Amino acid sequence: MLIHRSQPHKLSNTLAIMIGYDDKSVPKKKGRLVGLGRRTRSVPPSSAPPPFVDPEVLTAQLKDKDDRISLLETQMAAQQAGYEAQKRLNQQMMEMMQRMYPNEVFPNVQDP
Repeated sequence: MLIHRSQPHKLSNTLAIMIGYDDKSVPKKKGRLVGLGRRTRSVPPSSAPPPFVDPEVLTAQLKDKDDRISLLETQMAAQQAGYEAQKRLNQQMMEMMQRMYPNEVFPNVQDP
């Protein structure tokens, strides 16, 4: 197919048809196609049913997720207990320093 240089829009339209692009979904700028757009043959219908998944596989995945959530909750509880113990220790040390140096003013540091 020969297309004259004065008709570049025909070339771009012909190429789009040949490679299967939907011309309506591709924006045009001065007669040229811009971007890739969508292939008309590769777009699955939106009303397609979801693929079949074995219920046993889903149950196993849910159990695995439940186990991981449970482990994370246990780790977070241990971490929180550690923070609270450190906070109590810091408070006791601050009280001891205030008793040892009653005339000193210590900065009030907030715990994270």
